[in-house]
Amino acid sequence: MKTEVEKLSPTRVKLTVALPFDELKPAVEAATKKIADQVQIPGFRKGKVPTRLVEQRFGRPAIMQEAVNDSLPDFYQQAATEAEIRPLGRPEVEVSEIPGLDGTDTGDLKFTVEQDVRPEFTLPAFSDVTVEIEEPAVDDDAVQVRLDALRERFGTLVGVDRPAQDGDFVSLDMTAKVGDEEVESVEGVSYHIGEGNMLEGMDEALIGLSAGESTTFTSKLAGGDRSGEEADISVTAQSVKVRELPEADDEFAEMASEFDTIDELKADLKEQAEKDAVSNRVALARNALLDQLVADLDLPVPDQLIEDEIAQHLENEGKEAGDPHAEEIREDTISAIRAQFVLDAINETREVNVEQEDLMSYLSQLAAQYGMDPNQLISMLAQSGQLEQVFAEAQRSKALDVALAEVTVKNAAGDVLDLGLETSADASTDEAAADSEDAPAEKAPAKKAPAKKAPAKKASTSKDAAAKDEDGEEKAPAKKAPAKKASTTKSTAAKSTSTKSTAAKSTAAAKDAEGEEEKAPAKKAPAKKSTSTSSSAAKSSTSSTSKSTGSKSSTPKSSTSKSTTAKKPVASKTSAAKKAEETSEEK
Repeated sequence: MKTEVEKLSPTRVKLTVALPFDELKPAVEAATKKIADQVQIPGFRKGKVPTRLVEQRFGRPAIMQEAVNDSLPDFYQQAATEAEIRPLGRPEVEVSEIPGLDGTDTGDLKFTVEQDVRPEFTLPAFSDVTVEIEEPAVDDDAVQVRLDALRERFGTLVGVDRPAQDGDFVSLDMTAKVGDEEVESVEGVSYHIGEGNMLEGMDEALIGLSAGESTTFTSKLAGGDRSGEEADISVTAQSVKVRELPEADDEFAEMASEFDTIDELKADLKEQAEKDAVSNRVALARNALLDQLVADLDLPVPDQLIEDEIAQHLENEGKEAGDPHAEEIREDTISAIRAQFVLDAINETREVNVEQEDLMSYLSQLAAQYGMDPNQLISMLAQSGQLEQVFAEAQRSKALDVALAEVTVKNAAGDVLDLGLETSADASTDEAAADSEDAPAEKAPAKKAPAKKAPAKKASTSKDAAAKDEDGEEKAPAKKAPAKKASTTKSTAAKSTSTKSTAAKSTAAAKDAEGEEEKAPAKKAPAKKSTSTSSSAAKSSTSSTSKSTGSKSSTPKSSTSKSTTAKKPVASKTSAAKKAEETSEEK
C-alpha cells in the first residue's frame, strides 16, 4: 500500500491511497466465496460453486465491487495508521479506480479520504506555568451553611393553609397527555418547588396553587418511549407543606451527631469545611490550569466535530435539531473540545498507570455524584459497554494531577500553595526506593579471627538471613518500608458543554403525610460530597460518506479514539454515566 498525505488545514487531511491487486486478492477470493455461499446453481451444492461459474453468472465487476465494499474499512484503517494521523469524526471516502474489472489480476485499487484530525501542538513546560486561584474561605458563614443543611435533614414537613411558594413541598397528582392519549399518571407525588428536577415548567405551574386547586401546562416529556414529545401536563395540589427546622441547640447536637453540645458540633463542621477546602483547592487549580492552557493554545476545532457534539447534547436533553439552545452552547462546546485535546495530550506525555484502586475511587466519585450505589453504577456501565471509556477518563484525570504537581499554584495574595500532589519524578523515585528495599540485603563480610583463620562460611540460601555485626551478634533484618502511594487527587477539572437533564424523577416517589418527619440519617454529620466530576465522553460518529466510480462502496470505520469533553466540578455528568443513567431509567 502506498499512502500520500496532504494537509488541507490544521484539522483536516487528505489521504491518497494506492493498493496493488496482490494485496486486494484475498478480499476478492473472500468475496467470491461469500457470493457462492449465498446462491444456488443447479448441479452444485450450496457453497461448492466453482469460481469460474460465479464470475460467469454474476460478472467480475460485481465480485470486485463486493471485495472493495468489504475490505475498504480495513484498508482505510491501515492507511490512517501508516499516515500517523489522529482521526476525528466521520471520514469522507471516494473510490476512483477498481482493478480487475476486465478479468485481469493487474492494476491498483485507488481511493482518497478526507478526514478531520486533531490539531498538532506542543504543551508548555509545566514547571514554567503559574496559575492563581481564589482559596475557598472557611468562616462562620461556611459553618452555618453546613449546620443549616444538617438541620434540614432533620426537619419536619408541616401543612400550611396558603398558596404554594418557592421552597415549599407540594403533594400532587399528575397526568400527562399527548393529544388525546394519556401517557402517564401518578398520584401523591411529593415535589420540592425550586429543585427543578421533574418537568420543565413545573415550578412555575405550582407557585400560587393552593391545596385542592389544579392547573395545566405544556412541557416536553423526559425519559421513556415518548421522550422529547410535547405533552399537556395536568397537576392537582393535594397539600402544601413547609419544612420546619429544629433549633440549633445542645438537644439538636445530641440528636443529629455524636456530640453533646452545639459548640462541639460546630467545631466538627468547621474541621470538615477546612478539609473540604483543601480538596477544593485542587479542583480549582485543575480548572485554572486547564482554562489557561486552552486560552493560551487557542487550538482550531473541526466544524463537523462541533456540530456533532451540539447534536449529541440536544439529543441528550430531548431537544431537536435547530433548537435555539444550540447557539447558546456553541462556545462552551468549542472550549470543551479544546480542553479535551489538551487532556489527551497531557495523558500521552505523562504515561500514568491507573491501578484498580484508582478506577474504583473514580467510579465511587461518579456514583456519589449521581446518588447511586457504586456496584449498581458499575453494572450499568458494564451493560452499556462504557467501562473502557470510564477507564480512559480516570487515566486522563490522573495524568492531569501529575501535570498539576509540576505547576506553581498561588492564591490571590501571591502565596505559593502546596496541593500535596506527587510529580511523576517523585513517583519514579518512590518506586525505585521500594524496589531497592525489596531486594535482599548483602551479607556483611566475615571478620577475621585474631588467632587463626576461620574456615569461610557458606553463603546463606535464605533471603532473610541476617548478617552478623563485628561483635558477633546477629542484626535484626531491616523492616521493609511500604511503597509510597501517589497522592493524586481524584477531582477533575474538565469543563462541560452539557447541563443536567430535566428528566422527571421516578413516578414511584414516596407519598408524604401531614406532619410526617423526614427520614433521619446516621447521627454523625455527613461528609460533604466530593466536588470532583469526570470528563464526559464526546462521541464521534464512525460513519462516512463514500463515493465510487460506478457503484457504492461501504463505509470505512473511523479509527478515532473516543474523545471526552471536560467538565467543571459538580457541573454535569459524563456521557458514560449519562448512558448508564438512561439505561436505569428505562428499566
